[in-house]
Amino acid sequence: MIEVSRTELEGVLLIKPYIFEDHRGQFVETYNEESYKKNGIDVKFVQDDISISSKDVLRGIHGDSQTHKLLSCLHGKLYFVVVNCDTESTDFGKWQSFILSDTSRMQVLVPPKYGNAYLVLSDEATFHYKQSTYYDRKKQFTYKWNDSRFNIWWPIENPILSQRDAQGK
Repeated sequence: MIEVSRTELEGVLLIKPYIFEDHRGQFVETYNEESYKKNGIDVKFVQDDISISSKDVLRGIHGDSQTHKLLSCLHGKLYFVVVNCDTESTDFGKWQSFILSDTSRMQVLVPPKYGNAYLVLSDEATFHYKQSTYYDRKKQFTYKWNDSRFNIWWPIENPILSQRDAQGK
């Protein structure tokens, strides 16, 4: 059982899964194809990936023109950003942020032509993403995390970056 909400960005969805809690802990169904289809999300996912990062690591802004991504935080807390990177769109550069964590279990569905990035707010975080296409670095776009065209507000001044994310290439 999931609850799906639209966001400020066309095609980007916020998904709240049902969380069962009792004295033993928590149970969360992170994906059920039938449930997602009933809620209008008919995307075939072909690859799952996990990224583990330390506090103040910022990853992204990455995306491509073909891939849907279903993103969540399995452990820890993230400041998550989605950006319209479709240069032919009148909404190019429009962005929205979300807090994803292991307590809320919120997921974000990011369509093609959108980039995503995240900053780790907790001591460590595990980021999970399902993809509708197989990863191909050559087909991806990358924008610098603080690209002035987007004017994204980040709750940090000097994040820990890869060379790719620092240069935006």
